[in-house]
Amino acid sequence: MDKTEILKRYFGHDTFRPGQSEIIDALLNKRDVLAVMPTGAGKSICYQVPGMLLDGITIVISPLISLMKDQVNALNAAGIPAAYLNSTLSQSQLERATAFALQGKYKFIYVAPERLYAPSFIRFSQQAHISLIAVDEAHCVSQWGQDFRPSYLKINDFVALLPKRPPVGAFTATATERVSEDIIRLLELSDPQRVTTGFDRPNLFYEIVNAKKRNDTILQLVQERENDSGIIYCSSRKQVEELTNKLRLNGIPATRYHAGLSDEERKINQEDFQFDRARVMVATNAFGMGIDKSNVRFVFHAQMPRSIEAYYQEAGRAGRDGAPAECILLYNRQDIIISRYLIENTVTNETLSEEERQTVRKQDYYRLNCMIDLCENNTCIRAGLLKYFGQRTSDQPCGSCSRCAGSRVAEIVDRPLKAKVKEVTPLPEPIEDIDQSSFDDLIVRLKACRIKLAGREHMPAYIVCDDKTLREIARVRPRSLQAFSSIKGIGEIKVQKYGQAFIDAIEEWSRVHPEATINTESYENAFPEQKDPLRPMTGSERDLLERCLKAELTVEQIAVFMDQPVTVISNWLKSVK
Repeated sequence: MDKTEILKRYFGHDTFRPGQSEIIDALLNKRDVLAVMPTGAGKSICYQVPGMLLDGITIVISPLISLMKDQVNALNAAGIPAAYLNSTLSQSQLERATAFALQGKYKFIYVAPERLYAPSFIRFSQQAHISLIAVDEAHCVSQWGQDFRPSYLKINDFVALLPKRPPVGAFTATATERVSEDIIRLLELSDPQRVTTGFDRPNLFYEIVNAKKRNDTILQLVQERENDSGIIYCSSRKQVEELTNKLRLNGIPATRYHAGLSDEERKINQEDFQFDRARVMVATNAFGMGIDKSNVRFVFHAQMPRSIEAYYQEAGRAGRDGAPAECILLYNRQDIIISRYLIENTVTNETLSEEERQTVRKQDYYRLNCMIDLCENNTCIRAGLLKYFGQRTSDQPCGSCSRCAGSRVAEIVDRPLKAKVKEVTPLPEPIEDIDQSSFDDLIVRLKACRIKLAGREHMPAYIVCDDKTLREIARVRPRSLQAFSSIKGIGEIKVQKYGQAFIDAIEEWSRVHPEATINTESYENAFPEQKDPLRPMTGSERDLLERCLKAELTVEQIAVFMDQPVTVISNWLKSVK
């Protein structure tokens, strides 16, 4: 098989997203890579596809246990053998996993950087045929990044111990030019292929609003989004506790996460959120990088983060599936005082000299001032984020932040809770032959089916399929496995494992809604307008296209983002120019 066949068979996509093919080719040609790609842009595909094509094992270095488990579950669900090695496994489980890997039973091994120097892992690595090393969250190697981890500094030493050096791919979503140079230097990447696909997330709506009664405001925002899953970031453990209790007292299934909880409770609470038993997670920034839950529809910040990097990364946990999502930051100048106090009183890395610590503190103040500017000026929020990371932007309004498109929150801030929030960005419209209530009923049935399938395999529902794919199933309503296999994001193994269950749910729904049933045996017949380059745009498609143009995406990037052929996008562009 070639890379395109791997993409289709295991991941259910016909074409690569921007940057993916270039990165895959470089790794297949044994060249190091530094890839800076926004959350949701498909970084994992960039090392999973070449990992499947190369003969040996791919080692994925990842900083978080939860992320390892998610990615391994997702690979196994797609029919790709993978395992993780971390502190949750017993010694006998670790030995069995490495033995299976040496026998060729696993293509991917996920490992924390702290485990690289365990004697047993070094013995395994020197015996195994390691064909590729992928370093996830690579910005952790730099002291100039907001998530510096000293354990990342030993990765290059581990690579040097291998009998033969494999290509190394470094992947991150948040890296300024200085951090990128640190990644190359400290990981000792050799003439790496550098790929930066941009930092824009067109599906995210950004809003920054000045608020005093933060908990009351957040409560109403969550109540208005009664079916959505989201994350609320707080600056202190105390506020996490207060806000979690407030949400629970008002009937909202919420859970909490901060460093003051036991390891066991943090694990249980995170799983409750991932498995949709709690639809809201209230957390400090201890609820860290690598959260792979794809159906997060909103991220609220109860206070201003200390840096644009932190804000971009935390807000970026919304909308990983590409569907519309909201990022709302509640801010007032008290946040500045708290942030300055934390900078002065946070214990820095003890391995640094006093001069280096002063330099780091100076950098922290610079990042804080950039964040204050983002909150207090009146220019486009999206443009402010992109310019910080060095990406050129248009002077035109983006149309998808509160300063360009109008506020959704301001009318309820400091007002009685009886006030109404303006409507959020709608998800893609259903196809024409079905009314909204019927469509909503189908979504409910498909979500129930997804939860049942996920529960059978003890994994989060979004690993079966994300929200965007679920809505595509509802739009197309396939009535055979052949038709189901044409749904984007559904690979061959998932068709075999889950297809019939979804088809049965659609059949059950159709008996209740016979007027909306489509009898079809193919994707083209079920949704012919997707393939017709002459069909007119719907209103929501026009809005989305205009947002993509304001973000200065290419025709090919727009086609990928809107899930349409280039011929369709090219035709539509003629009508908006």
